[in-house]
Amino acid sequence: MRLFVALDIPPGVRQALGDLMDRLRGECRSARWVQPDSMHLTIKFIGHAIDRPDGPEFHALHAALGTIHLSAPANALFCGVGFFPNTRHPRVLWCGMKASSNLAELAARIDDATEPFGIPRESRDFVPHLTLARLPVPGDLGRLIRAAEALASEEFGSARWTEFHLYESVLKRPGAEYRKLESYSFVNV
Repeated sequence: MRLFVALDIPPGVRQALGDLMDRLRGECRSARWVQPDSMHLTIKFIGHAIDRPDGPEFHALHAALGTIHLSAPANALFCGVGFFPNTRHPRVLWCGMKASSNLAELAARIDDATEPFGIPRESRDFVPHLTLARLPVPGDLGRLIRAAEALASEEFGSARWTEFHLYESVLKRPGAEYRKLESYSFVNV
């Protein structure tokens, strides 16, 4: 099983980002664009550490994730677009986020809960973003870069989260298919 922990993206944000990608698609036809319906905010990639959904390790992971609680919902404003690693060597086009500080706290607690299962802690700071497209290398990306720079402060909506989800990623020829396996409320509202 290829597992990850993620937050769902509100429908209005998905629609706004889908519209944005439709506008940008003509600037780079060779990019691999994300499907808006499959967008999620990955908090922790677990990978193949757990073999079976009916095994004791899966049940233990489920129990560990169920212990995570915060005192308030996590909030985010989706805004701006940019490139990883940078505009000189763009590999990924992303949408940025201005998030409440407890979103990083949620990521740290999920890291704590998954470490006993042999899942390495994240070595980098948590930087919330949504991948919009994976870019060709090499490629003529000048038009896309210029179009994205004009969107540096554009807003695409907001989210308020009180639960996160455990997903399975099934790799298929047309792209990954995501199956929600479990949901976890992390704050009482």
